[in-house]
Amino acid sequence: MQPTTSKVKWGIISTAKIGVEKVIPAMQQGTDSEVVAIASRDGDRAQEAAAQLGIPKSYGSYEELLADPEIEAIYNPLPNHLHVPWSVKAAEAGKHVLCEKPIALTAAEAQTLVDARDRTGKLITEAFMVRSHPQWLRVRELVREGRIGDLRAVQGAFSYMNRDPENIRNMADIGGGGVYDIGCYPTVIARYLFEAEPKRVAAIVERDPEMKTDRLTSALLDFDRGQASWLCSTQLVPYQRMQIFGTAGRIEVEIPFNAPPDAPTRIFIDDGSALGGANAVTEEFPVTDQYTVQGDLFSRAVRGGEPVEFPLENAVTNMRILEALLRAGDEKRWVEL
Repeated sequence: MQPTTSKVKWGIISTAKIGVEKVIPAMQQGTDSEVVAIASRDGDRAQEAAAQLGIPKSYGSYEELLADPEIEAIYNPLPNHLHVPWSVKAAEAGKHVLCEKPIALTAAEAQTLVDARDRTGKLITEAFMVRSHPQWLRVRELVREGRIGDLRAVQGAFSYMNRDPENIRNMADIGGGGVYDIGCYPTVIARYLFEAEPKRVAAIVERDPEMKTDRLTSALLDFDRGQASWLCSTQLVPYQRMQIFGTAGRIEVEIPFNAPPDAPTRIFIDDGSALGGANAVTEEFPVTDQYTVQGDLFSRAVRGGEPVEFPLENAVTNMRILEALLRAGDEKRWVEL
């Protein structure tokens, strides 16, 4: 990937942990992205983050950052319920927007971003960094080539333990819960590999009796070519894995979502000839920070290079599926899409 002629100048809305600890340091390593400002509703906190990360400018309000004419693109890692309003404001201020997932609280809300994009002409994209990682590009390539025969099933698990009622992931009224936070990943990966949309979905959803968030969900997505199933939980042992099954083979992705930025990743390709995958072939991928790649791909699209592979409409569809899964669980029935 050749760098653009000039780096896109980025502003970061909020000092959210994911931005400060993961995304910003990764973007600063990019060939096409330059982080020039960060904002918080607490000016001291913004100044502290800017000093820590070597960012030239800090602002004590999001509005000040959006008014900065130097900034071309915004990264929005705000709590879920603030994704849409501030992404719309950013686009209306003339900035391109990379917004954390889930991009909205409902599909209808996500559609307002499509309207904002069309109205302003600014690029708005959901930040699913996993689709940028070489391991997933390779898995999709193997599936397309028929290495595992016909793709028939995608299965996964993603879990962590967090019972802190003060954590935004445990606040139901602002978009907390497991399906939106982590169930979105196996959902988007199933769509990525089947290269299609499910016809209907079903789910079993267990909610925390006090926080009311979905804390354990088992989901089933029915595609024309096969099925996807996954579980996610905010109150289980930390774990993540994905399995892709075909008529002639299987692919296992060892660290599918939080791929480390400082260590190689591996996938295992198994033809089923020995129990336990004893004859599986291992493919290793060199150290890659998927946030760096994600930022540079977005910057290149801003500069008129290759367009983003997954437009905003893809994010609207993902929200529609996540909504349907929660409804299916609450109503204990299949939900048609």
